[in-house]
Amino acid sequence: MTVDIRVIRAGQMYRYYLRETVVGDGRRPARTPLRAAQEQAGVPVGRWMGRGLAALGPAPGEEVTEAQLRNLFGERGRHPDADRIEADRLAQGDSPKQAFKAGALGRRVTVTGVDFVFRPQPTIYLLWAFGDEETRRVIEAAHERAIERVLEWIEDEVAVIRYGKDGIYRVRPPGGLVAARFRHYQARSGMPLLHDHVLLSVKGQRLDGKWGSIHTTALHENTVAASALYNELVAAEVCEELGLATEPRTVTPGRRPVMEIAGVPHALIRWTSRRSDQITACLTELEHEYVTAVDEDGELRFLPVVSERARAKLNQIAVRKTRPPKQKTLPLAQLCAWWKTSAILTSGAPATVITSLLEHARAAAAAIRARVAAVVDIALAAVDVAATVFVMNGGGRFHRRHLLAEARRHLALVLRGRRRDPGLDEEIVVAAISTYCLDISEPKTVRGLEAGYRLYTARWALSDLTARRRTPAVPDPGRQPPADPGEPAAPRPPGQDAGEWEIPRIPLQYERAGLAGAVVREKLRTTVVRGRAYDVVAHQQAVMPEQLLAPEPADPEHDDQAGRGEAIDMKALRALRESRTDVEALDLTAERLRHLQDAFTAAGDRAHTTMGRYTRRDDAETPHPARRDDQQVHRPQQPGPHRGRETGH
Repeated sequence: MTVDIRVIRAGQMYRYYLRETVVGDGRRPARTPLRAAQEQAGVPVGRWMGRGLAALGPAPGEEVTEAQLRNLFGERGRHPDADRIEADRLAQGDSPKQAFKAGALGRRVTVTGVDFVFRPQPTIYLLWAFGDEETRRVIEAAHERAIERVLEWIEDEVAVIRYGKDGIYRVRPPGGLVAARFRHYQARSGMPLLHDHVLLSVKGQRLDGKWGSIHTTALHENTVAASALYNELVAAEVCEELGLATEPRTVTPGRRPVMEIAGVPHALIRWTSRRSDQITACLTELEHEYVTAVDEDGELRFLPVVSERARAKLNQIAVRKTRPPKQKTLPLAQLCAWWKTSAILTSGAPATVITSLLEHARAAAAAIRARVAAVVDIALAAVDVAATVFVMNGGGRFHRRHLLAEARRHLALVLRGRRRDPGLDEEIVVAAISTYCLDISEPKTVRGLEAGYRLYTARWALSDLTARRRTPAVPDPGRQPPADPGEPAAPRPPGQDAGEWEIPRIPLQYERAGLAGAVVREKLRTTVVRGRAYDVVAHQQAVMPEQLLAPEPADPEHDDQAGRGEAIDMKALRALRESRTDVEALDLTAERLRHLQDAFTAAGDRAHTTMGRYTRRDDAETPHPARRDDQQVHRPQQPGPHRGRETGH
């Protein structure tokens, strides 16, 4: 994720944020005023943001002072200008107790806020680091606007104030929220990393004017959806302003590909990920210790296999163990010069590419935009989103927020850096819920009745294919893991302890989701629709994993619809199905794969029905004109009494 969240506690505000975060993650000298420390560190001052500022006094974009931070986040949720308010009330003759109460925002709290960290994808901040002043200005402006949009979405759709006994009542903060934003330019390793810390206060005002506290659990639950929205917005604006495009890249095998700016060499991303290499090496050692740990009786303490949950916990330990000390902060101009010199000398990327990175990215974008059309089909997107979310969530049960996050990822993958109409992600979610999802909620609380907490599963009859992973059988510690499923375990080589061979790992969930999505797309690929303003195969090629795309025909004369119909390389699909990781995850026998394909066939038929009116068009019918930005959005509609082929709609 590119958006992280961390809770801010009152005491922590003094120990960490006022000493380090406000000055670019550096070390603030003792007794140094905040503004002077920020100038020495070469970072901009903090800025206020959020609609909730209207009730407090500071204006959006106004500088954040140390006293305001201390009052709002360090003094258990007081007014940012509590010192001035208290002094005025004392001057008016109020008692100290009355004056102190006047500067309070409701009840005092221990958790005073959350720290959202927004950072773009590596290729975006590499363009920012190696670009000229205009390129940096465009990227930083897109970064700021994306943060503002995400904060607006949190204010309107996520944040709730709990009140009443046990917090059974919930209300949106009508006046919005209050946040302080601080910009940083580098990571702990000294590598370029444009990112902002947005300190979001938990204080919000209700309709009756009373101040309450935002429920932080709701913020944590929607962090993935917020990250997907931020990624989509910042990439779209950067691409539109600079003439770029995005492409999917696999960072970790088995995990979801990330959308990066096309044309930026992977060697540069590796150059910035030195810390990632350290984490990977430490993680390997921790996994070995995990699978070889024994109790007092000499028995293995854990299963000799690393599950996804165990891997995540071990990764957190590796991150903490390899965390380097903070680097001395420098002005941005010096950092950019040092970054470019270091990249030319040590990254392995050609110097000509580094010095003209934007031009290389624009050339790659032109090739992508010529090959991949910006087409969003809500019916097909709903199938893809529902299938992926069903497989990737334990037990096949999920909430609306999971569908929303996946819909935003789908749009980013399909549009390849183009802007979209607002609300398109919500339309995909509505279509997925109404057509392919079954509400299985059994609410026992008021919270369970809310739309965001309804529990869903897929409508497909997948009784033979459980979405929950099976607990792996405990293998003999003296036997090596089998090379292929069904084969007997090979004897352990002499003198080799348990765990010294390749550590078996539970397959990642996205591998399973990729297989299910491939089955869906294989069925929908065969849907032939005439007279469309675009064709289904173009959409499928836009959203399909690159490893399942067949190469383009060498002979242009044979590059017709029949050739395009073989967009999926079935040999690659069969290899994916027969691979050991997928078989271990899904136990996909031929019979079970037929059950899965039959279930998705029904889903494809329903999608085909919604597009039925297009099959009645004549082949010579004029296609629907494209919208602005060359984006065509198809919203399936059934012809009414005055609509149909005769009316041309």
